Amino acid sequence: MRRRALKTDMPAITLVVCLYNEADLLQRLIERTQGCYDELIVVHDGQDTMGTRAIVEAAGGRFFERPRAFQQEPHWPFAWGEAKHDWILRMDADEAPSFALAEWLKNFRVTPETVADVSGYTCVWPLWNGKRQVASHWPGNRIFLLHRQRVRFIGMAEQVPVPDGRWEKLSLVLEHRPQRLSYGLRYVFTRPQAANWRRVIAESLLPDTPAHLEQWRWEKRPWPEAWEVVRTRPVRTALIRVLWWFPCSLIEQWRIEGRPFPMAVLTPLLMQSLICLKYIRLRRQKRRDAD
Repeated sequence: MRRRALKTDMPAITLVVCLYNEADLLQRLIERTQGCYDELIVVHDGQDTMGTRAIVEAAGGRFFERPRAFQQEPHWPFAWGEAKHDWILRMDADEAPSFALAEWLKNFRVTPETVADVSGYTCVWPLWNGKRQVASHWPGNRIFLLHRQRVRFIGMAEQVPVPDGRWEKLSLVLEHRPQRLSYGLRYVFTRPQAANWRRVIAESLLPDTPAHLEQWRWEKRPWPEAWEVVRTRPVRTALIRVLWWFPCSLIEQWRIEGRPFPMAVLTPLLMQSLICLKYIRLRRQKRRDAD
């Protein structure tokens, strides 16, 4: 009886992966995370045409196909609700834990939880240029493990979980190795997926509240401040995020990494500014349609 009680006190983990036609990468992720989780849930964004279900079921996981949303965040509330465990391990198909991070997760699963104010853990997510890792410590603060009863969330692209408590920062590495360059002007202006993200986010911001979005413990709260300023002051917000946030972020990157990667810093800020401009166009169109 004593051994059974101790096992119950251990924090069990559900690995949640949301993807779109990345069956080969998912297979690698499953192999690299052996022993790091207790349950596997995979949500496919749209129709699965690459046999992803078979890979998931062969690994003992549960597979769900959901309507195409062009991003993973809208599926998180559903996936978290399906999970058997409160601790959610969040990884993309093109990611994998480093050896040290995998060992940390294995130890986490067999260590009784004692801290109740930790909403989750963050790690280092080193910059990858499509062929090799070009940074060691930047960017950081990638949320990889969270307690679903200690966070709140609205299912919109580019939104992160809002903690009830605090994020515990780790210096361990989550390897992010997409098969393409994930920053740069071409990534922003010519990639169809980037245009889809901007459209979906701008459309989501048109209603006065986020009530139309899938939610997790949001409880009728208003828009997060970062999105509310896009809705109320889009031009000012676009200018601030490029002209002010860029030098500040570049200085922070230099402090952490010891060298600059200007385009990697500029890419997300350009995306956010373009979201502001897309929102302005859609808002004007909505007003014209209403007149």
